[in-house]
Amino acid sequence: MSAILEQQADITKVLSFLQKWDHGNKLERSRMLNTFLCQNTGKTCLELELEFAQVASLFLARLTTWMRLTYMFGTYLGLQLKAIRVFLSASSSHRYIIEFLEDGGVLTLLEILDQTQTKEEAKTEALRLLQTVSNAGHKHKELICEMHGVRVITECLAKSKIDETQDTAQALLESLAHGNPKYLNQVYQGLIALMPCTVPKAQQLVLQTLCIVQSKVRTAHPSIVEPLLNMLRSLRLDVQNEAIKLILDLREHEVKPALLHGLVALLRPAKERPQQDQLLEDPEAIKMAKSFPVFVQQAAAAKAIRLLAQSSQELSQELLSLRVVHHLLYAMGNQEHADAQIQASLALEHFVRTHPIIEEHVQRGMGSALFAAFMDKAEALHMNMDDMQAEVIQSNKVNVSEGQGGSMSSAGH
Repeated sequence: MSAILEQQADITKVLSFLQKWDHGNKLERSRMLNTFLCQNTGKTCLELELEFAQVASLFLARLTTWMRLTYMFGTYLGLQLKAIRVFLSASSSHRYIIEFLEDGGVLTLLEILDQTQTKEEAKTEALRLLQTVSNAGHKHKELICEMHGVRVITECLAKSKIDETQDTAQALLESLAHGNPKYLNQVYQGLIALMPCTVPKAQQLVLQTLCIVQSKVRTAHPSIVEPLLNMLRSLRLDVQNEAIKLILDLREHEVKPALLHGLVALLRPAKERPQQDQLLEDPEAIKMAKSFPVFVQQAAAAKAIRLLAQSSQELSQELLSLRVVHHLLYAMGNQEHADAQIQASLALEHFVRTHPIIEEHVQRGMGSALFAAFMDKAEALHMNMDDMQAEVIQSNKVNVSEGQGGSMSSAGH
């Protein structure tokens, strides 16, 4: 008898709570949500049902409805999303997730992300909820993708300036790529489309995710080559490193020839100096003037070439057939960017030491004295080179290419 009375008391308490919610204004509801979060965050589905006398779904439905009706105005939106996440992230919460989806929850979350006026905190919470839904099963992943979720999420990642929002968007995209064969290619294409974004942190996250997704995709799309090579212009070393890592991952794919040709071509860049009026208008340009992106790209290309050549004798031979030695000598004469000289020297050193037959051709292109310094310490060569020697190197006509039986050919100055 006491158990029945206790149960009735619990039901009365919950009904009173729901009635208070239904008649409360937005301020009263916000107070109720703060109390709810303090008392229920981290609870399991079973514990939430005990708290709400087996009708917790009634409160979740109210939360979802209020969010759907008010999200455009941002009324306590972050608080609403956190409260909904208590239900959706609870242990054994599949039932709550289904109810949330049936109430149009996914579409509302995507609309929240798509709104320019939505605050970053709310976007992060919406992304977390979508990730919870995505992690619940492949059908839920498919639903998000069917509602153009990949486009919305990638745009959110590209436009956000907050690390937490960017990291959460990246984790969600990675989740959508796992166990979702029907829409894996859509995620892959969405990431490629995001590569030209200009936010360095977003660039790094996109490249990291592409490395993961590319391993799941059987073929590499040709459209990945140009934006990937452009990533080498980044002044951020972490972005450069991620781009080079992806280039190395793509060496077994059909885009390899385009990548190799592109990398070798970057060793002879067209000089892009900032205009004087741009320097005056943009203080940042003054700081970057000594490190033009085109020369940064040249240095990164030389580094990528060295790592590719070191990874495979076959790749090393392919690069030689593209006259890579001639182009590396040109990059070594770049007196405007020391890192380009260093990376080109290290790359050329690899080819000289692993293909001794080309040594005399390189020596002829550099001159005996400079070649001796090069063989002694390649990474320090730029400090031992004067302007005239640099000009001689850049004007070299060495043509070292793969021939029959490994023979090489060259032309002198």
